[in-house]
Amino acid sequence: MKTIIVVSVAALALASTQAAEAKGCIKGAIVGGVAGHYAGHHGMLGAAAGCLVGRHHAKQQERQQEQQQQQSQQNSQGRI
Repeated sequence: MKTIIVVSVAALALASTQAAEAKGCIKGAIVGGVAGHYAGHHGMLGAAAGCLVGRHHAKQQERQQEQQQQQSQQNSQGRI
């Protein structure tokens, strides 16, 4: 339980200092920390891995949204 609290506090501290770059990291760190804690008391390792996975997933979603916006702009320009 102590590890979960430490991970949550660390994630919040990270979010307050780097809000723009922490997209996906907080949620991933919390989930990873809890999973790591229950998988052998490796909460910090799980939080770090969860942060990396969460950021990767957030970046993928952001790229997909940008591509969709570009396609919709190209489609609207072609119709005019």
